[in-house]
Amino acid sequence: MRVIIYLHTNNLSSTIPTKIGNLKSLVNLALNTNQLSGSIPTTLGDLTNLTTLYLHLNNLSGTIPKELGNIHELTELILSNNQFSGYLPQNICGSGSLTNFSVGSNHLSGPIPKSFKTCTRLFRVRLEGNQLTGNISEDFGVYPSLNFIDLSNNQLYGQISPNWGLSPNLTTLLIAGNNLTGSIPTEFGNATQIHELDLSSNGLVGAIPKEFGGLTSMVKLMLDGNQLSGRVPSELKSLTDLEYLDLSANEFNDSIPSFVGDFQKLHYLNLSNNKFSQAIPFQLAKLIHLSQLDLSFNAVEGQIPPDIRNMQSLEILNISHNNLSGFIPTSFEDMHWLSYVDISYNDLEGPLPNNKAFQAATQEALQGNKGLCGNTRFLQPCNKQTPKKDHKLVFMIIFPILGALALLAFIFALVAKRKKKHQHGENTNMNEEISFSILKFDGKTMFEEIVKATEDF
Repeated sequence: MRVIIYLHTNNLSSTIPTKIGNLKSLVNLALNTNQLSGSIPTTLGDLTNLTTLYLHLNNLSGTIPKELGNIHELTELILSNNQFSGYLPQNICGSGSLTNFSVGSNHLSGPIPKSFKTCTRLFRVRLEGNQLTGNISEDFGVYPSLNFIDLSNNQLYGQISPNWGLSPNLTTLLIAGNNLTGSIPTEFGNATQIHELDLSSNGLVGAIPKEFGGLTSMVKLMLDGNQLSGRVPSELKSLTDLEYLDLSANEFNDSIPSFVGDFQKLHYLNLSNNKFSQAIPFQLAKLIHLSQLDLSFNAVEGQIPPDIRNMQSLEILNISHNNLSGFIPTSFEDMHWLSYVDISYNDLEGPLPNNKAFQAATQEALQGNKGLCGNTRFLQPCNKQTPKKDHKLVFMIIFPILGALALLAFIFALVAKRKKKHQHGENTNMNEEISFSILKFDGKTMFEEIVKATEDF
């Protein structure tokens, strides 16, 4: 008779009884999502017919007993979100039967078990959030059935193996927060079913392989926090299902690729802390579902595209520490979902848009620009010039013009007088009248009349 025990999500406390090892016919044991404490009894290794063991989301501690490696029928071992410490048992997958193995979010340390390399039936693996060590290119093998693997936030090192491209069913590969080096293998282009790839916060170098253009099922791509460089390859334009793209904190250069505007499903885009230059592509305005955009700490120049108003879903915008110039488009006033902006350290000028995000911006989010004004205590108000200043401006413009006109008239009269001195007296009288008129010209009186006529200039 097969025995199944499902006691998950029942607020059970205390420890797992050692006598549970007497249930030789036990096939499935689910004690997850409770408040169990203590260690795993070694007697569980006597349950030779056990196929699934769920102990995740408890307060269990101690080491994972090596006796679990004796359960040759075990296909699913889920121990994540506990307080386990010590090394993983080297024989944890000695039988090669494991398909689902999860020990994520514990305090495990030490090397990856050697039995992992030949555990070819693995379908889902979670080792994230520990202090596991080892060379990632040597400790893992080829897994034809692998669908999901998370190795993030450990202390793994070495180069990424091209073997990951030999898992045709792989949809999720997460190796963020380790000490990986070298370049990204071009063989990744063979994993055409991959939906989520996270290689962030490592020490990867080189360019993004153009073979990434074949990963047309990609939804989330995170390569931030590395030392990747060069241009973003144009082959990436085929990733039209992307919803989340983070290339920040690298050394990418040249212009921001305009084809990003064709990622119509994108809701998060972070290209900050790179060496992007030239203008912001106007095509980005087509990202109508984008909620967060960060282009800060680059060398982007030119004006902010006025068509940005089409990004009606945008909530957070950071374009600080660039070389943007000109006026901020008034079209921001139509962006009602925008709640946060940072435009600091550019060359922007003129009034802030009448938008809640700009009006509520902190001093830090506005500083470092040369001529911003607006109804905020951090900026000068955008008032019109006083009449006194207007008069001074008129004087500065009109007086040189009047002087030039007077000088031209005098020269004209003088030349005309010399040319026509042989003519009759009536012509001479005419020249005298012209000269007399010029001498009677009162610039000050005319200037006062101009000021009076341009009082509202």
